[in-house]
Amino acid sequence: MKNPLFSVLALLALAILTGSWGGTGHRKISTEASLSYNQQMHDFVSWTSFLADHASDADDRKNSDPNESARHYIDIDNYLSFIYSGRITQTLDSAVNMYGHSTVYGDGILPWATLTAFDSLKSCFQRQDFEKAMFFAADLGHYVADGHMPLHITQNYNGQSTGNDGIHSRYESSMVNAHVNEIIYTGDSIAVIPDVNQYIFNYLYTNYTYIDSVLQADNYAKTFGGENSPAYKQALWEKSKLFTTGLMKNASHALTELIFTAWVHAGSPSLNASSINETPVVPNGILEQCVPNPFSTSVTIRYTLNENSKVLLQVRNTAGFVVSTLLDEMNNAGKHVTEWIPRNLPHGVYLIELKTGKSLQLMKIVCMN
Repeated sequence: MKNPLFSVLALLALAILTGSWGGTGHRKISTEASLSYNQQMHDFVSWTSFLADHASDADDRKNSDPNESARHYIDIDNYLSFIYSGRITQTLDSAVNMYGHSTVYGDGILPWATLTAFDSLKSCFQRQDFEKAMFFAADLGHYVADGHMPLHITQNYNGQSTGNDGIHSRYESSMVNAHVNEIIYTGDSIAVIPDVNQYIFNYLYTNYTYIDSVLQADNYAKTFGGENSPAYKQALWEKSKLFTTGLMKNASHALTELIFTAWVHAGSPSLNASSINETPVVPNGILEQCVPNPFSTSVTIRYTLNENSKVLLQVRNTAGFVVSTLLDEMNNAGKHVTEWIPRNLPHGVYLIELKTGKSLQLMKIVCMN
């Protein structure tokens, strides 16, 4: 018979550990989904800040919803079929029929939670409930990010089986928080996903292969010093930065493709219309090409207003945080030029954000200083 106190402590520990990538990593992944938006997704740029701000809503719900934690992980290597074939049964009903409800939910239901969030997003698009769609897209982003954090796909989630105790938070939170500005990538082309269920399981199977890489990076870093030493932390980053950047990039790209697919399957409804007969909102400001781009010391930002308008021109980093507010004032109709000189900011990708009236536009720029 299990000790009740032990069970409670285990659940508390699990709740702490299932916050994949930490708040910083989740925010970055959801923000940088916008880097892969294609021309058809132009209107989705207005979602960028919302997805970033709500990227950790699913983690926050763990305190009030006892069923939430199981949605953030899957101990996929507890399935014998995975050990022998690298695959598991891919529908929740079939898994429950084969192994029982308590076993399946105890091992986590991350892929099926991801699919449920996708289906809910598609349903919101179909009925043009875009406000609720944004919340489901934020949850989808969280679960997709969890699926790209290798330690959320194994029963050895904290290195407890291999002498790597505590690696979970050292890798996903401490390391990412310290080096998030060095995790640089740009967008990629997207396409409609032909089989969403298979797509989700495919990236889980692929990302499982990085578990050993995380553990090996931890073992390597320990040779430089204790787990709290600066030498350990730097060595962990140097050993893992390439595949960590790839995992986070792939998570952002997967989120974009899933949102795009849900929207296309729903008939590609206009985000500017609350009903089919409503006329779309025409942007009253146009953000033009920034020059030079990439740049080293300064960049010139040009925009045109079709009418007098309140203008908010800001620069965000790829974690979604505002690093500079260039304008927050009324402007007259016509062409406008302003300059941004980043001071004491790291090199990397930034987003120019232009808000005019009801419209919002984003443009990616690269600082090479």
